[in-house]
Amino acid sequence: MMRGASLLALLAVAPAALAQVLEDSNVQLAREYERKGEHEKAAFLFGRLRNDEQAAPNILPDYLAALQALRRTKDAEKLVKRAQKQRPREMALGVTLGQVYAAVSDSVAARKQWERVLGQLTPDQVVPVATEFQQLNLPAWTTRTYLRGRELAANETEFGPQLIQLYTRAGQTNELLVETLRLVGNDERQLPFVRNMLQNSLQNDQDFTTLEKELLTLVQRNPDRPVYSELLLWLQVQRRDFTGALVQAKALDRRGRTEGQRVLEVAEIARRNKDYESAISGYQYVAREYPNRPYYALARQRLVQTREEQVRATYPVDMAQLRSLLREYEQVLTDLGRTPETAPVLRSMAALRAFQLGEQEPAMQLLNEVITMPRASLEVVDQAKIDLADMYVLRAEPWEATLLYSQVEKSHKDTPLGYDAKLRNARLSYFAGDFKLAKSHLDILKQATSREIANDAMQLSLLITDNTAMDTAGLALRDYAVVEQLVFQNKVPEALRSLDALLIKYPGHALQDEAWYLKAQLLRRTGDYAGALSTLERITANPKYDVLSDDALFLAATIQQENLQDREKAQQLYQQVITKYPGSIYVAEARKRFRQLRGDAL
Repeated sequence: MMRGASLLALLAVAPAALAQVLEDSNVQLAREYERKGEHEKAAFLFGRLRNDEQAAPNILPDYLAALQALRRTKDAEKLVKRAQKQRPREMALGVTLGQVYAAVSDSVAARKQWERVLGQLTPDQVVPVATEFQQLNLPAWTTRTYLRGRELAANETEFGPQLIQLYTRAGQTNELLVETLRLVGNDERQLPFVRNMLQNSLQNDQDFTTLEKELLTLVQRNPDRPVYSELLLWLQVQRRDFTGALVQAKALDRRGRTEGQRVLEVAEIARRNKDYESAISGYQYVAREYPNRPYYALARQRLVQTREEQVRATYPVDMAQLRSLLREYEQVLTDLGRTPETAPVLRSMAALRAFQLGEQEPAMQLLNEVITMPRASLEVVDQAKIDLADMYVLRAEPWEATLLYSQVEKSHKDTPLGYDAKLRNARLSYFAGDFKLAKSHLDILKQATSREIANDAMQLSLLITDNTAMDTAGLALRDYAVVEQLVFQNKVPEALRSLDALLIKYPGHALQDEAWYLKAQLLRRTGDYAGALSTLERITANPKYDVLSDDALFLAATIQQENLQDREKAQQLYQQVITKYPGSIYVAEARKRFRQLRGDAL
C-alpha cells in the first residue's frame, strides 16, 4: 500500500521534472550539433526554447554562432536585441550586436554600433566591454575602451597594465614607452611588471635609444625618484652599457645607503660579460668609497681576479703582469687574512701558479691549505678539491683526479658543484679515450639544472657521437682528445704540433673543422694573428663547415678588433655575422660591437 502511494506521488511531480530533463537534454544536444558544425540541427533545437531562454547568457553564444553560420543575420540581430532588453546594463551585448553586422561586412553599421557602446560606457562596464572586444580580436577597439574608461575615471594611469599589454602585442612602441613611464612614475611597485613588458617589446636599437633618452631626462628632472634610475640601470645593463649602468648604480647606492652593493652587482655582470674595464672600475670604486664595509673584502678579491682574467684574455699573455698579479693576491691576503672568506683568493693564486706559471707544488700546497682550513664550509673545501683534481690532470695523474672529482660528486649530489665535478670526470674519461664511460656521465648531465653545465655536456656528447658514428673505434677522436688534454695542460706548442699531425693523418675527417677552429684559437694565444685568421678562413670559406662558420667568423672579427686594431675590417666581419647567421648566439654581441665601431652613441 505504501509502495503504491509513493508511486502516485512520483507521478504527480513527474511531468514538470520530465520537461526540465528533456529541455536540458535538448540544449546539450544542440550544443553538440553546433560543436560538430551541424548548424541547421543546432538552430532548430535552440529555436524550440522559450524566447527568454534563447537569449540567456549560457545559450546565446552557441545559438548566435549557429544563426550566423547559416547567414540568418536578421534572426541573429533579433536574438541579441532580445538579450539587450532582458539585460539592459550588460553593455558587452552592444559589442556582440556590432559583431553581427561586421560578420556580414556591414562595417558602417558595426562601427556605428560600437561607437554607441563607447558613448554610453559607464565605469563599471569598462572591463566587460573591453574583454568582449578582445575576445572578438579587435585590439584597436579594446584600446579605445580602456582609454575611454581612463577618461571616465579622470585618472591618467587607470588601466595602465592592460594598455601596456595591448601596445606590446600590437608593436606600438611609442605608445608603450609613454604608458610604461607614466605607470611606473605613478606606482613604483609596478617596476617589475614594466621591466618585463619592455623586455618583451623592445626589439631594435632605436627603441632602446628612445627609452634611454626619456629616462635620462626623467632622472635629471626627478633626482629624488629612484625608480627612474632603477629603470635606467636595468636598460643600460640590457644594452651592456656597463659604464652608464655604473653611474646609476653609484647614485642608487648613495640614495639607498646600500654601501656599494648596487655597484658591486653591476661590476659582477660586467665581468661575466668580459667588460673587464667597467668591472675593474666598479670594484675599485667600492674598495675606495666603502673601506671596512660589508662588501669591501669581496670587492678587493674580485678586483684582482678580474685583472687576472683581463691579462689572460689578452694574447699573448704577459708573464710579467701575471707575476705582478701574484703579488697583488698576496697583498690582499696580508690585508684581509687567510680565512674561509678569502679562500677564493687562495684558489685563484693556486690556479695562476699551476696553469700559468708552471709552479704546481706551491699551487697544490695553497689548495691543501684551503681543504684543511678550520671552519671552512663544505662548499669551500669541495671547490678546492675540484681545483686540486684539475692540477692532478695537469700532472697527468688521472687516478688521483678522478678520486677527488668523485668525492665532490657524492658530497654535492644534484647540485651545480656536484654536476661540475661529474662533468670534469666525464672530460677525464674523454681525455683517456673511454668515450662510452664519458657518454654515460654526459647523458645524465644533459638534464642538469645548470644551463651552462648542460650545454657543455651536450656539446661534448655531440662531439663524441658525431665522430664515433662512422669511425666506431674513434681513432681520430682519440688523437683529438689528446690534443685537448695538452691544451688543458697549457702545453700550447705541443698541442699545435699534434693538431698539424692529426690534420695530415685524417684528411677530410668530420673532425677537421673542429681541429682548424682549435688551431686558430691556439695561434691567437701565441700572438700569431695572421696564422689564426688564415686558419679561420679555411672554415668560413668552406660551406660544408656550416656548424662552426659563425664561431669562426666571430672569432676572426674579434681578432681584427682586439688584437690587430683594424676597426674597419672588424666592422665588416661583425656585419657578416649579423646578416649571414641571424640565428647565431653571437648576433647580439656582434651587433653591439658593430655599433660601437660605427660610432653609435650608447
